[in-house]
Parts: sequence; structure tokens; C-alpha cells
Amino acid sequence: MTDSVVLFNEIKAANGKRFGVATLNAPASLNSLSVAMVRLLTPKLREWAEDAGIVGVLLDAAGEKSFCAGGDLRQLYQTLLECGPERNEYAERFFAEEYELDHLIHTFPKPFLCWGHGIVMGGGVGLMSGASHRVVTAQSRVAMPEINIGLYPDVGGSWFLRRMPGRVGLFLALTAAPLNAADAIFCGLADLLVPHEKKTQVLESIASAPWQAEPQADRATLSRVLAQAGEGAALPPSKLREHFDTINALMAGDDLLDIAGRLRQLHSEDPWLQTAAKTFGKGAPSSAALSFALWQRVHRMSLAEVFRLEYWASLGFCAHKDFAEGIRALLIDKDRNPAWKPATLEEITPAFIEDHLRPRGEMAPELASLA
Repeated sequence: MTDSVVLFNEIKAANGKRFGVATLNAPASLNSLSVAMVRLLTPKLREWAEDAGIVGVLLDAAGEKSFCAGGDLRQLYQTLLECGPERNEYAERFFAEEYELDHLIHTFPKPFLCWGHGIVMGGGVGLMSGASHRVVTAQSRVAMPEINIGLYPDVGGSWFLRRMPGRVGLFLALTAAPLNAADAIFCGLADLLVPHEKKTQVLESIASAPWQAEPQADRATLSRVLAQAGEGAALPPSKLREHFDTINALMAGDDLLDIAGRLRQLHSEDPWLQTAAKTFGKGAPSSAALSFALWQRVHRMSLAEVFRLEYWASLGFCAHKDFAEGIRALLIDKDRNPAWKPATLEEITPAFIEDHLRPRGEMAPELASLA
């Protein structure tokens, strides 16, 4: 019998309180987030939220390589081929249930610790970003690489990228630039670095901590536990911090073609920055256009409103061709040679953008009810 794709456990604290532990358990797929995982996590988190004996939750993952490398797109890919521009009920469930889970983590009423060790990409960032306490390790590698697969940074990305310093979030959406622990902390995707080898110490401290079943006091307790475990840990140099002024200059203005022109002309001696520009050049023009359109629209939206807009955007990408083509080129055939349509940013029209963002049928009930 194979183990469940999510393992649930509880840490028994010294004063009779308990700390819930949810562990993503698909290390062979780098813990890619599947519908099966979501359908286990959401009801369990709701149960723990209501359980007076549970004072907090830890979300981590099995294996040493990855917390979560993104959404599991293979089954979705088959439905994209089968449905084309027609209604895709699997995609409706896939995105609605994932976003419902992400919103639940953002609004969880108790301390929520995410241990973001190793690869944290796409859907994994969606899980981590909403936690009250977000730990990265020296081995963490964080990214929103959707431009490479003809999508856009979803899972609340439109919301949290817009809230990063300066125009860093727009830069990450357009370039899929990889982040280390220091970068993730600088841009607000993580809170602190704790060495991965200190995880056992953290678990032991959780077991012995004086939990009060009072969320604000317990959040402070968890912060102290993590600060103690991370004390003295050195952060690596941050490329985002180093190039902050350059990134803001590259991303300036309200015309995507101006931004694209600067990225295309960039010549940097730093391989990280030059690779970011090169990735933009190879990425899907539709992804860049929609990422920029969402960046402009969501500035004053609530988190719930953003998830509802992202739901329509994701279904719009499913109805167009680039998303399926991107998955094919990167994950199925692995030729890394996608044929994007439109092939250039200059070909993209306002009507093309609006067709990605328009409602398609009824809003999913679990997202319609979010506040």
C-alpha cells in the first residue's frame, strides 16, 4: 500500500495543547501539488482551525530536495488538449480548489509555519506565501517560473508580487528569476532563514513551548522559537537587493513594450541578471502581457478579489493555446522549444488580453464566498 500524498500528525505540547503537522508526501515528483493533496489538506486545515486544542500548524514536505515544485500539470494538460476553447470542468475544479486552499492559509486563525526547504516554485510559493511564519533554509530555491510554460504567476501571485518592494514583483513575473533565502526575505516571500539541520530543534521547542491557545500570543511564541533556531545563521548575498535600483529602472513606466525594450537591450556582467533578461525573451508573450495587465489592475483589490480574478485568468489561459504548448515543451516532450501564439508582444491586442480575463460560466462557489 502506498503512503498518502499528505501525511498528518500532531505534536503534543507540554501543557496538553497540540500542534498540527501536514507533510506533503510525493518526493518523487518534488512534492508537486496535486488535486489529491489539496482535497486532503483543505478539510484537515479547517478541522484544525476549529479544534480548540490545536494551537498552530506546521506545513512541510518529505524528502531533502523540494518543499513543492509547483502544481501537478500533467493531468491538466490532457484536459487542455481534449477541451481546447470549450468548457474545461477539470480545470475549473483544479484552480478553484487550489485557490481556496491558498486563501485558507492566508487567513488561517492560528500560527501557521511553512518550512520552505529546497525547491519552492509556483504552487509551492502559493502555499508558503500565506503562512504567518515562513522559513527558508540555505538550500531554498524560490521562483515563479510561469512565463516558461505559457501561464502567469497565479496562486495569489498577482496579489503578493504587487506588494513587494518597488517593482521587484513585476520583474519576477516577467523573468522567472530564481531567488535564494535572502532574496525571498528581501521581497517578502519569507520571514527568516533557519538552517535545515535545526528543524529537529524547532520541533522539540514547539513541543515544550508555553502555548496559550491565544493566537496573537502564540504567534509571538512561535516567532521566538524560530528566531532562537535561526540565531547566527548567515544569509547569502541577495541579487534582488544588489540590483534593486537597476530592476526598478528596467521595470519603470506603464507601457510593457518600453519595459520589453529595456530587457532586450540589457547587457550585464552579472549572469543572474542577464539570464533573467534572456528568460523574458524566450518566455510566452501572452504570459508577459497578462502578468503586466494583472499588475496594473490588482493594486487596490483585496486578496479574495484577486483570487476571483485569477480564476477567470487561469481558465482564460486554458482556453487559449500557449499554456498547453508550454507544458508540452517543458514537461511532456521536453524539447524546450515552444511555439508561442502570438509570437511577439507587438501582436497582442487589448481584445486578446480581455478574452483571458472575462468570466467563463459561473464563479466557483468556494471562491464566490471568500471575504
